Amino acid sequence: MDAFYASVEQASKPSLRGKAVIVGGLGPRGVVATASYEARVFGVHSAMPMAQARRLAPNAAYLVPRFGIYRDVSEQVMALLRELSPLVEPLSLDEAFVDLEAGGAAWDEGSARLVGAKLRADIRAVTGLAGSVGLAASKMLAKIASEQAKPDGLVLIEPGTERELLGPMSVRTLPGVGPATGDHLRRAGIHTVEEIAEAGEDELVRLLGKAHGHALYAMALAHDERPVVAEREAKSVSVEDTYDVDIHDRVRVGLEVQRLADRCVRRLRGAGLSGRTIVLKVRRYDFSTLTRSETLRGPTDDPAVVREAAARLLEAVDTTGGVRLLGVGVSGLADYTQEDLFAQAAGEQVDHLEEVGDQEEPVEERHDVPVERRWSAGHDVRHAEYGHGWVQGSGLGRVTVRFETPESAEPGRVRTFRVDDPELEGADPLPLVRRRPGGSGGSGGGGGSGGGVSEARGDGVSEAGGAGGAGALGVGEAGLRGASAGVAEGPVVPG
Repeated sequence: MDAFYASVEQASKPSLRGKAVIVGGLGPRGVVATASYEARVFGVHSAMPMAQARRLAPNAAYLVPRFGIYRDVSEQVMALLRELSPLVEPLSLDEAFVDLEAGGAAWDEGSARLVGAKLRADIRAVTGLAGSVGLAASKMLAKIASEQAKPDGLVLIEPGTERELLGPMSVRTLPGVGPATGDHLRRAGIHTVEEIAEAGEDELVRLLGKAHGHALYAMALAHDERPVVAEREAKSVSVEDTYDVDIHDRVRVGLEVQRLADRCVRRLRGAGLSGRTIVLKVRRYDFSTLTRSETLRGPTDDPAVVREAAARLLEAVDTTGGVRLLGVGVSGLADYTQEDLFAQAAGEQVDHLEEVGDQEEPVEERHDVPVERRWSAGHDVRHAEYGHGWVQGSGLGRVTVRFETPESAEPGRVRTFRVDDPELEGADPLPLVRRRPGGSGGSGGGGGSGGGVSEARGDGVSEAGGAGGAGALGVGEAGLRGASAGVAEGPVVPG
């Protein structure tokens, strides 16, 4: 999907259509999650510090993410992809690969183009958003095709033209070539994909090591045999928080780690999983990041066990200068538990002591102080008189709301209220497209055998599972990657 989060916000809020919209963390240490194409003109891009984005685009709309509606829209897109094929590999909320051959949806270039065009139309009809589609014989090429198709386009890389297309591209185009590898190749005089192929496999192995060298050489020759994987198993479950102000108090650091451990376990249990390895992540005041881990005798989902392990790991970390980020994770996942009875018993004993301690505290009359309600920019609200709207901003005891819906013909009226106005309350997001009785989303089509693979992209998803077939189609913000049998017709990517 093209600029997914920002596109959803523009579709939800008529007053922001055609305007610069930036979605992300709005605190002092927030980062940009997505920037609309109008904002990218000013140089704003994903992962940029929010403070820098504000300097580049001071008049843009800055919104807090609404992950609930992003997930809902993503699932609508993924449902369309599953109509095309049983092999759909989500990469994130706004991107996925689809094996068109497995679903019999396409068998030659013409049928692949028809499938891609219909998919884009279906995405538009169901979600109101634009999706870019890349069609190619493999996942790598589908990804590239979908990037070339942005925004709101369709690109098919014809079989036999792959080497010619890849040759002049930067080495950073290839999967697995990040800043470090790119710099290493640049120092060796290798800047383009064609130069990687000319360097030869032996030279790449010497420069990058056996595994990476072999893989990179194959991709430079447009060889990518990776199948489309229908399901991926999570490798780890983790949570982390970045703090607006560095934490110096060691006791508070410990309490934050305990809180993160509990959140991590809730997420672990929500997925029906347990894990053996507890991981602690600490980013200090100077941006140095330390990771410590401890492996238990067996997998657990007991919060006391995870808390105790995280606390032990923290003891070995120097936090004297201050901490800006903390994280707790669990890896070595399993779908069963083998509890550490001693740790569990210790945890129960601590809980019991805390309860006793609470009982011994003198009971004093409490005068509760009202907590000021927080209104996040971009989030949905409803007013008893004015109806549905969204928060434009808040501060100094006031909140400003624009009253409009996705179906509003023109920008809505703006009104300001006290933050504690009893007639104003939070609300669920409205659907971007009103569902019509008996209506349904689009569907893929096509019979025949052979085919391609398709990729659809959303924001955040899985890691291991079923295998794919020949060809690839990608949908999302990236192109499609697929296997290499039959007539390979690239990916489709909604972006």
